[in-house]
Order: sequence, then C-alpha cells, then structure tokens
Amino acid sequence: MSNLQTRIVSSVVLIVAVMGVTWLGGTAFAMLAAAISGAIFYEWTRMSRGEGSAGHHATAAVLLGVVLILLLVGVEAKLIFGAAAIAILLSALDAKWRRQGLGTTAGLSYAALSGISLALLRDGDSRGLAAILFLFATVWVTDIMAYFVGRSLGGPKLAPAISPGKTWSGAIGGAIGGVLAGAGAAAATGYSEMALAGAVAFVLSVVSQVGDLFESWIKRRHGVKDSSQLIPGHGGVMDRVDGLVAAAFALYVIGALLGGAGRPAHGLFPI
Repeated sequence: MSNLQTRIVSSVVLIVAVMGVTWLGGTAFAMLAAAISGAIFYEWTRMSRGEGSAGHHATAAVLLGVVLILLLVGVEAKLIFGAAAIAILLSALDAKWRRQGLGTTAGLSYAALSGISLALLRDGDSRGLAAILFLFATVWVTDIMAYFVGRSLGGPKLAPAISPGKTWSGAIGGAIGGVLAGAGAAAATGYSEMALAGAVAFVLSVVSQVGDLFESWIKRRHGVKDSSQLIPGHGGVMDRVDGLVAAAFALYVIGALLGGAGRPAHGLFPI
C-alpha cells in the first residue's frame, strides 16, 4: 500500500471513529479526550527526551493520569482545573528538585488543558454536540482551505522560520473558510446569532492556525519531522490535533465566560 493510500485509509477510519464517539458524547467522548491528552504528553516527552530525566517524566505522567481519572469520573469542572493546577505546580517543583527544565511541565500543561477543554465542551447533551461540531467544522475547514489556497496562490510566507510552507494567502483563505463553515454549522443547529457565530469562528480559526504554528515550532526546536508515528501515514496525534486543541481551549474559555465553567456549551448555544 502506498503512503497516499495509507493516509486515506487512516483518515477515513479516524473520521468515522471520532464522529461516532462524538455522537455518543458523555463518558465515551471523555475517554477520547483523555486518550488525546495522554498521546500529546507521550509525544511531547518523546520529542524532548534530552530535556528531562526519566524520573521527572514518570512523575509528570502520574500527575496527568490523576487529572484524567478525575475527568473520566465526572467531577466538577472547578475541581478538575484545580487538580490540573496542583499537578502543574507539583511537576514544576519536581523539576526544580531534580534540577530539570520546565519543558516537561509545559507538556503536562498543554496535554491537560487540551483534554479537559474537549471533554467539558462536549458534555453529554445536544448543546455539547452542537459546540463540538461547530469546533470541528471551523478548524477542519480552516486547515483544508489554508492548505489549498496557500498552494494555489502562494505569496509571502507566514512564518518562514517556523513553518516555511505556510503563506499569508493560505492563512487568510483558511480564516474565510473557517468562518463560513462555523457559521454554517451553527445555522444547522438552529442558532440564529450569525454575527456572533461568525466572530467566534474567526477567533477559533486564527487560534487554530497559531496552534499549528506552535506545534511546528516545537518540532523544529527538537529537530523532528513528526511528533510520532502513532497514526499510519500521518505521523503523530499532535500533528493532527495541534490546531484543534488550541481552538478547543479558546472555545471553552468563551463558553465558560458566557455560560459557566461546568457547562460551557450552554453559554455558546442557549437554544
């Protein structure tokens, strides 16, 4: 099987699996979010092996595991974020005690916030489903349009020192596509505030592209092409969800401000 065929098969399998779990929501989606979080931490520490001892990595992994267990058993949002804050603090103290840098603690923070944001956004009701589909539509179309518009139009580079292939034309095309896709997804749920939906979709599109650049910077810093080889033909989990998890955190914050930390989707989709 060629690499292209492998990528296509992997993509189809992933899309079907993710959409199925997204539809189920609740514990099933929380397990998916926890798995993404764990994979992000694994890939982060794999790329930065020289920046921390095995003992420090193991300590951070245990701390992340405790946070994810709390997420899976469904404790309140404030307790989950409190546990995450304590885990990050303990990891930083452990790094200081072992005379390590804070790279692993940064990876713990990134992984924990990614998993928590995704799980709390989805929750278990129809509003959570609407919020996640809005997120998926915005981020996925942003990624697709940025790729094709950038390749078609070319032009000035967006961040040549970080990701030489990305262009301003691709970033703008991605943002336009993301806004239209997000507004369309919101309209499909019966949401009527199209101006607000478009504004939020624009923010998510920009944040997702920043998240993509951030992961590219991490990989360039460590001299690797892919975060891992966990997904055949695609590389690692971070390679696929870098923009998504950044946008998920942004959407969670917006939803929490509008509707509360425990049920952010109710603030985003008060229908």
